[in-house]
Amino acid sequence: MPGSTKGVAIAALLLAAAAPDLSPVVPAPPAQDASFEADAPSPYLLVRHVARRYRIGEPAAERVVNAAYLAAGQVGVDPLLVLAVIGVESSFNPAAQSGAGAKGLMQIIPAYHRSRLDEYGGEEEVFDPLTNVAVGTRILNEYIERAGSLEAGLQFYNGAASDPATRYARKVFAERELLSQTYE
Repeated sequence: MPGSTKGVAIAALLLAAAAPDLSPVVPAPPAQDASFEADAPSPYLLVRHVARRYRIGEPAAERVVNAAYLAAGQVGVDPLLVLAVIGVESSFNPAAQSGAGAKGLMQIIPAYHRSRLDEYGGEEEVFDPLTNVAVGTRILNEYIERAGSLEAGLQFYNGAASDPATRYARKVFAERELLSQTYE
């Protein structure tokens, strides 16, 4: 019967089952867990810092921070490094585009990384923050491994492998340091 309590309950269950899981990847630190380090980062302080520093809404900052923690955890990269790259590359603007064709939060060049983007639905997904961070983090990890060091991998990621002053890597390291100071 339309409008019945049973019909509303069934509709609510169907909607809940179809809804994507948007729960935070980075949980709040447990209050009484002895294994939790006292100086471990609080993702909520980080979200607030990113939102204020880059003048974006806290919900958007939280999505990017969660995406960075998830992607970094999947490939074994420091999530603060991923967030630092995002800060340097796009200032947390998911619609950022460069003259060289780099797009999104991590400034992926679709022409060079089409196969990786195809795994996430194609080139049109480059502006999706979750896709961009996942693909960008995988690329970053590959470049770090290929180059043999974090600094050289960062330089390679930026297309500045031949810069002896390592300006890009130093900029990312400085941004990572600012992010880590969020917790002090």
